[in-house]
This record gives sequence, C-alpha cells and structure tokens, in this order.
Amino acid sequence: MKRFSKETVIGLVSIISLALLYVGVNYLKGVNLFKPANYYYVSCTNVREITISSPVFVEGFRIGLVREIRYDYSSTDRITLEISLDKGMKINRGSYISIESTLLSGAELHLKLNSFSGEYYKAGDTLEGRLKGGMMASVENELLPRLIDMMPKIDSILAGLQTLVHNPALSQSLDNIESTTGQLAASSKKLNVLLGNDVPEIASNLKTASANLSVFSSDLNRLGLDRSINSLNSSLEHINALTLRLNANDNTLGLLLNDSLLYRNLNNTLDNASGLLLDFKQNPKRYVRFSLF
Repeated sequence: MKRFSKETVIGLVSIISLALLYVGVNYLKGVNLFKPANYYYVSCTNVREITISSPVFVEGFRIGLVREIRYDYSSTDRITLEISLDKGMKINRGSYISIESTLLSGAELHLKLNSFSGEYYKAGDTLEGRLKGGMMASVENELLPRLIDMMPKIDSILAGLQTLVHNPALSQSLDNIESTTGQLAASSKKLNVLLGNDVPEIASNLKTASANLSVFSSDLNRLGLDRSINSLNSSLEHINALTLRLNANDNTLGLLLNDSLLYRNLNNTLDNASGLLLDFKQNPKRYVRFSLF
C-alpha cells in the first residue's frame, strides 16, 4: 500500500481546511455555494445601512442577498451592488429595487416587479435602485426637527415646573389639604357618633309624634264635624233662599227693594203724612174745636 509523505498529508489537510473555512464563512453570510444563482447589478446613489449579505426580498419572500458593494469613482454618487438571486427568479423589465431601512436588521432590498411587462432582464443586467425612507429616516427627517424646535418650550416648561415645585405657596397648599383632610376625618367620626346615638332617638320621637297625630285625627273624627258641616250647609241654603225671595217681586219686601214706583208712592205718602202732622201742629184749631156750652 502506497503511503503519502508527511508533507503531502499536511498540504491536503490545509487545502481541505481552507475549503471548509471558505464554505463556512459564506454559509454564515447566507451564501449557499451549492445552490445555483443568477447575478444582477443594482445602480443606486446611497447604500446607507446596506452590508454584504443584506437580504433581497420579493413580496416578503427572501430570494437572494448582496454579494458585493462597489463605488464608481468615475462618476459622482454612483454605487453598484452585486446581488445573487435564485436561479428560477425572473425579473420583468421596468422592475426596480427598493432600499428600505429597518429598525433592527439594517437595510433590506425589496424587488418591485413590473407585472405589466412580458420582457425579462438577463443575468448580469443592471436594475435601478431607489432609496425609500424607513422608520429611522422618518424619525431623522420629521421627528427630530420637531423635537429640536420643541426644546426651548420644554426647557421653559421644566423651569416653570421647578419654580412651581419650589414655591412656598405649594407647600402651604399641601399643608392646608392635609389639615382639611384631618378635619374631614374628625367630622366623619362625629357624624358616625351622631348616626349611632342621636338619629335613633330622633327617629323614635318622630314615631311618637306620628302616633300622637293619628290619635288627634281620631279625636277630630269623633267631634262630629260632619254634622256641623251639614248644619252650616243647611243654614247657607236658607240664607240663599232668603236672598232669592228678597230679589223677587212677588212679596212686599221684594217689591220695596226692587220696585221703584212703590218706593216713590210710599215716599210721597210719608211726605204727605209729615206735612199733615206739621199743619196739625201749627193749626190745631183747624182740626179740633172746643165748646164749653
């Protein structure tokens, strides 16, 4: 049996180790050397947070990763990304790569397919890269300027709060609140004593007064108020009948009160009688004659 020399064995072990190291490093990067892939290029102006092995997604499904990042020194703001995609992935012409920032995993590449085109890119073609502002970009571009504008207001609010906290009036108000709370507690105890002692006695007195009122009502019923009220009603009816008779013209009193002609005749008669009596006083001889013989 042929034996290899020591140097040959060491060389073979070194080659195998380097190969395993290369495969392992690429595996850690997410590169599968045994899986067939197509390579494309992405032209963009900003690769912020993009790193080698950044993932490439389509509709949320991972189809590849970034293999290389190159800066084009011949032009300004032009960076080229080399991406490897699954062998079976077809890219319609007019599609583009959207570079989106995430909060935890840096940047991601999302393939936006143009489903209206029936033509496809070939392996090695260059796609357009577009930078899309993610959450961190929104925070940086929108929230941070607002926070910077609000800082003076926040400082003034904090200064006002500090002044309020150190104001003696606040301590005095807290002392007053504590005193008021103590007084409320004392009043609550007195109210409990009142409810426990005086209220039952008051309720008993009210019950006694109610019983006395019931007895008084019974005594009033025994006084015969119904008979008295009936008698009063009868008297009122007689008075009403008398009033009707006085207003009628079929009796002497009614005629005297209501017939003006009878009143005038009676008045004339009384005047004549008065004149006759006056004449009798003044001329008695005219009516009475005395004769002795």
